[in-house]
Amino acid sequence: MKRLTTIFVVLVLAMLVSLPVMASVPGELLIWSDGERAPILSEVAKQFVIEYGVTVRIQELPFGDIRDNLAIVAPTGEGPDLIVGAHDWLGQLVTDGLIDPIDVEDESLFLESGLEAFTWGGQRYGIPYAIEAIGLIYNKDLAGEDGFQTFEEMIDLGMKLRDEGKYALVMPQPDPYHTFPFFSILGGYVFGMDADGVLDPLDVGLANDGAVEGFELFEYLMDERILGRATPYDTMMSLFQNGNAAGMITGPWAFNDVRSAGINYGFQQIPSYKGQYGKPFLGAQGFMMSAFSENKMLANLFLNEFVATKDTMLAIYQGDPRPTAFLPAADIINEDPDMRGVMESAAEGIPMPAIPAMNAVWTAWSDALELVINEQSEPRPAIENAVQLIIQTIKDSGY
Repeated sequence: MKRLTTIFVVLVLAMLVSLPVMASVPGELLIWSDGERAPILSEVAKQFVIEYGVTVRIQELPFGDIRDNLAIVAPTGEGPDLIVGAHDWLGQLVTDGLIDPIDVEDESLFLESGLEAFTWGGQRYGIPYAIEAIGLIYNKDLAGEDGFQTFEEMIDLGMKLRDEGKYALVMPQPDPYHTFPFFSILGGYVFGMDADGVLDPLDVGLANDGAVEGFELFEYLMDERILGRATPYDTMMSLFQNGNAAGMITGPWAFNDVRSAGINYGFQQIPSYKGQYGKPFLGAQGFMMSAFSENKMLANLFLNEFVATKDTMLAIYQGDPRPTAFLPAADIINEDPDMRGVMESAAEGIPMPAIPAMNAVWTAWSDALELVINEQSEPRPAIENAVQLIIQTIKDSGY
């Protein structure tokens, strides 16, 4: 027992030694940033020093370590004024009292869905710089120059392509993340909002009438062989690269594989069905302010006057190309049709729920998809049973 205690103490000390020990001090700004953003922020900091005479220190950390380190050191008086992070950290950071709201001086400069991703209880907790969402990558030689604007169009073409042994659509399955647009297209959702504008973990909308109808569309497309059944990512990509699928639902991470195959492709938002567009999950990255900052006025000033500028946002984009959430920079970025397509898709997106209860959703939802894909259940009972399990898991876990 004594030996185990000694090992535990050593491990804790090693972890603490590896943590950043710099602290927010009055009159200086400390920013924790990942490696992609750190060089840009260092240049921005020089201008801040020139104009305001305020020192800005940039401390570089791996992106995935920033949230966990903040939770450990900030309450002890250590840690930064500002962090770079992802919107789906928000629920944990807000409920743990680790970040404070940010005054966004001109919200018209930002994509609304990007701001919404950093909103909790009606307050903005981040300045977004990048957004990401899945959409439809389509083969122009099969789907036409403009792709599929509606699922009804896709069905018409799919009936013809299946006779040639081809699919109109492929996507990773079973995968709730990629399948969510079918649930959202007619009004399904993961978690609803309570009266205070906070996600309610017991209001699960994956089995409401709109969600079920969208799930039934998903089943119909498979039954009619318009959509490939049970296709892992590699299989999906192979079908598309070999010209055996007119379109695939995936994200910008697939562009390199598509380009390498020499496909004449385009990227668009998820098609509509009955006049409603499928809404993918939106991911966003941005800047957040520590609740323990000694320099909240300076931090807000730095973000609004030096980060939320066209030059800075373009530099961030050039350092790590992702669709921008900053509209004045979008004109230049939109010259790239891929980035323009991702922005259009993200504009329709729904921020990935940023609460711990999301951990209770994925397995039951994936199991429901698998039952339908394998023709072991109809959509309604499969997803209704999944929602019951999700709610029970949330109640049992205390999320």
